Amino acid sequence: MKLLLITAVAEFGKEVKQILKKANVKTYSYKEVVGYRNASEDALGSNWFGTEMNENESIMFYAFIQKEYVELVCEAVAEFNSKQETLSHIHTAVLSIEKSN
Repeated sequence: MKLLLITAVAEFGKEVKQILKKANVKTYSYKEVVGYRNASEDALGSNWFGTEMNENESIMFYAFIQKEYVELVCEAVAEFNSKQETLSHIHTAVLSIEKSN
């Protein structure tokens, strides 16, 4: 059993749900979250917002999934990200579950 975490900007919510469906992940949860980006190291001219901390409407999905579905999700996310022309991507993390009830 693995714990799959997926984060993305809110605009990618529909795509994440499609990826999970194609990977046969039938049960998952998601939550709207606020993402922060520290832009203090960016040049002021390239920082559109003019502040050091940028907030983004984001989402976080999480699911307990079987090991065999992990690669399907990660491959689909990598394919989606490779086609993006924006700086935003879908991010995944996978954690091993030692014990669950």
